[in-house]
Amino acid sequence: MPQFPGQTHIFFWREVKVLEEMGHEVHLLSTRMPPSRLISHDWSQDAIARTTYLGRIEPVAALRALAALLPKGLAGWIAREGVGFGKDVAVTLSAAQALVAYAAEHELDHVHVHSCGRAALIAALAEKMGGPCYSLTLHGPLSDYGPGQRFKWRNAAFATIITQKLMQEMQEEMSDALPERVAIRPMGVDTSVLCRDTPYDPPQKGRPIRLFSCGRLNVVKGHQDLMSAVRQLLDQGVDVRLEIAGEDDAGGEGFRKELEAHLRKLRLQDHVKLLGAIDAGAVKQKLIESHVFVLASWHEPLGVAYMEAMSCGVPTIGTDAGGVRELIDDGVNGKLVPPKDPTALARAIRDLAQHPENAQRLSEAGRAHVEAHFRASLGAETLVEEILATKART
Repeated sequence: MPQFPGQTHIFFWREVKVLEEMGHEVHLLSTRMPPSRLISHDWSQDAIARTTYLGRIEPVAALRALAALLPKGLAGWIAREGVGFGKDVAVTLSAAQALVAYAAEHELDHVHVHSCGRAALIAALAEKMGGPCYSLTLHGPLSDYGPGQRFKWRNAAFATIITQKLMQEMQEEMSDALPERVAIRPMGVDTSVLCRDTPYDPPQKGRPIRLFSCGRLNVVKGHQDLMSAVRQLLDQGVDVRLEIAGEDDAGGEGFRKELEAHLRKLRLQDHVKLLGAIDAGAVKQKLIESHVFVLASWHEPLGVAYMEAMSCGVPTIGTDAGGVRELIDDGVNGKLVPPKDPTALARAIRDLAQHPENAQRLSEAGRAHVEAHFRASLGAETLVEEILATKART
């Protein structure tokens, strides 16, 4: 896993716990730690203590890996995949050598990579050097994960892809390089933890509407659009309070500054709070206290934050972008609006405020849908099934 444990990595940790409950021994490996301000969970220090970080470049290890890979066709791989791939190989050689040594020492059966970026390249190079077989999970558009994708995918024992939409894109772009076994398996949430102890309380006339959003502070998460929607609602006489949990990738020195400026421009200081990165327990508490969860992403492969809200029985508003439609059925278990459309967002929020019976219905339907189809245990079970099938074939 790259930069583990990051602020969005709770579903990795849930999957680890389920695998261990099933009786499997799980080792955690990562490229490097994330910035300190993004290490926010109450389990983060336990995870760090358990994680081996491979990303540091060690010249001697890199030379050893180079010597092992040149006879196997390294120059040809770089020629086919391009200069960018060659640069990625150069910076991951020592990590691949470290993975081979670690896998041998700990007798690992299999390496699963929750990324298709450089972490996947490390596993692919290690396998070429005699390391264990590996598999991949695709969490978003392939264009997000850098060069050398055919090399990474062609040598994988199997892969999982989180949505049907991404599966179709992969079949169109890379049908010649996909492994024999590719399963559609979304990430999931722990529905036994993300649940209510008290009944959902819908918005009431004459009282402020409590909105909650959770996601990295990045332009594509659409927090600026949600703020603009809040401004519209206030101008229409609808009293709204919004809290946003999450931090930018620069630990507060990046896109957060732009959001703060947007907040001031809209005169929302008394109505919108940026909470920064908070741990999973605090996220749950904010969800339980909110009337509506809103995430206005411009693009979202699927959306763990949506799942968490729905699991907690919070009426959820998302955008019809990426693979969100595979999670939220508009009007049935949540609401979908077009991305980059603050007016549509404001209209959806106002509708739930004015029709508490609809909010109550979506609370119940969202919870039932996630419990049936997006439990954390399903991802762990799929990994085990595919790994056992791989061992049977070999």
